[in-house]
Amino acid sequence: MSATRYLDLPSPYSLYRGGQLHGARLAYETWGELDAGHGNAVLILTGLSPGAHAASSAADPSQGWWEAMIGPGKAIDTSRHFVVCVNSLGSCKGSTGAASINPATGQPYRLDFPELALEDVALSARHVLDALGIRRLRALVGPSMGGMTALAFAVLHPGLAPNLALISTAPHSLPFATAIRSVQREAIRHDPAWKNGNYSADAWPENGFRIARKLGMVTYRSPQEWRSRFGRKRMHDPDPRPFEREFEVEAYLDAHADRFVGSFDPNSYLYLSRAMDWFDLADHGGAVDIALARTQARRALVIGVTTDILFPIEQQREIAEGLRGGGAVVEYHALPSIQGHDSFLVDFERFAPPVADFLNSL
Repeated sequence: MSATRYLDLPSPYSLYRGGQLHGARLAYETWGELDAGHGNAVLILTGLSPGAHAASSAADPSQGWWEAMIGPGKAIDTSRHFVVCVNSLGSCKGSTGAASINPATGQPYRLDFPELALEDVALSARHVLDALGIRRLRALVGPSMGGMTALAFAVLHPGLAPNLALISTAPHSLPFATAIRSVQREAIRHDPAWKNGNYSADAWPENGFRIARKLGMVTYRSPQEWRSRFGRKRMHDPDPRPFEREFEVEAYLDAHADRFVGSFDPNSYLYLSRAMDWFDLADHGGAVDIALARTQARRALVIGVTTDILFPIEQQREIAEGLRGGGAVVEYHALPSIQGHDSFLVDFERFAPPVADFLNSL
């Protein structure tokens, strides 16, 4: 049983940086009911790795990646809002990406997939709204990479999303974030099993992908959390081999790598990771504040956490100030969550109230 639906994109489908896709599609899910005027739609654009299954439903009761935030009476209240979550173009969770079959060859695209930009993710999501008969959003919600995509969506479709909820995101990647993602991509590419992207389904570049995931996890949480959660704790049964894991924090990273490897395609990861580093909102007008004014946003909620080292709080402050300068009424929250960038996925006591208040006031 699955709640996932699929939309065929126009074919050929032209991409932002050139190149075309044939027979491309997007995966998406919906919750709630669209009202008679089609005016209660909330679009959620995701981070790098999640799929469209953000919450459970009667059609798919399995837990979604934002389960605590979406549902009747929750922060994103499906008894009031018609909620749509689109899996990013370029992903491997149902939408067309590098792991999809290239109709021209009958084989996976791999590195023949065209250059992907977050603008492509934003522009393609518009087709889902059109297919659902949605001409204007009640709100556009974007956490992490989804927030960058939401900014692209808003500047490319001025006025379509007058109310923005931007969570732990940025108008562009800072050098630290780009450096981290660059090393992640290098770890994947330098795994002998990567084979210039031509790995087989049963022989992925697991070692490189595991290192990439571990490095990501280090940046998704904060030094404060690592210290309070693990301290100097050692494992009860450390690996006896030289230089193998002996601290509990190492076991934690291994567990996360184990869960991730096999659930996400490495080439798709490379494409989406690079798209994040390529994105710069200033490309749409010459400066971030000019681009933010072009979104025609009327109201915005901008949330970040003070312990986020990947999307530091000054980037959310920059977004809030730029939107205010463009005439929007902005609520800005710098939350003291200890969980760093991943706070929006775990610290619901802090994140849910401002999101609920914002959406319910629209």
